[in-house]
Amino acid sequence: MNKLLRHAVFEGALLSCLLGILLLTGCSTPGPASEEPLAATAAVSAARDGDDILRENDLVSIVFSGIPNPPDRHDERISASGQITLHLVGTITAGGKTPAQLQEEIHKAYVPRFFNRLVVTVQTENRFFFVSGEVKNPSRLVYAGGMTVLKAIAAAGDFTDFANKKTVLLTRQDGRKFVINTRDARKKPELDLPVVPGDVIYVPKRKI
Repeated sequence: MNKLLRHAVFEGALLSCLLGILLLTGCSTPGPASEEPLAATAAVSAARDGDDILRENDLVSIVFSGIPNPPDRHDERISASGQITLHLVGTITAGGKTPAQLQEEIHKAYVPRFFNRLVVTVQTENRFFFVSGEVKNPSRLVYAGGMTVLKAIAAAGDFTDFANKKTVLLTRQDGRKFVINTRDARKKPELDLPVVPGDVIYVPKRKI
C-alpha cells in the first residue's frame, strides 16, 4: 500500500511539472520581434504619404566635401529607368528614393572603397505642382514633402465662395485622375490624397 501511495505522489508531482512547463512556453507574451512587421509597415506608409521621393526627370546635384580635392560636383537628371551615373562608381538607382536615402547610398558606394571619409550632399531643384479653378490664388506652387490636396488648396488661398468642394480633381503627370470630396477628406484624413511634383489640382465651380 505504501508503495502504491508513493507511486501516485510521484506521478502527481511529475504531472504538475509538465503543466508548469507548458504554461510557461505556450502562454508567453510576444517579444519585440513580433512588432517589427508593424513598424516596417508604418515606415513604408510614411514614405509613400509624406516623404520627398525622387522621380524620373528630377534634377539632382551631388556635392562632395570633407576631404582635400573631393570629386567634382555632379548634376544629372534621373533617367526613365530611375538611374544616374557617377564617376568611379557607375550606375546608381535614384528614382523612388528620398534625397537622404540617395545620399546614404552614394556615400556607401565611395567609402571606404575609394575614400576613407567623404561628405555627400544631395540637392534637388525646386519642383512644382499646380492649383487652378475656384481657389483664391490659382498658381504654380513649390512642392514640399508632406503636401496633400487640402494643404495644397490652403496654400492657394483656400476655396472661393463658388467652389464645388465635393468634386475636386487631382491629375497626375502620368494621366491618372482622382476625384476628391474635400468635405469627406476633412473628416477622414485617409481620403486627403498626397500631392507629388507635377500634380494638377482643379477645383470646379459649383452649379447655382
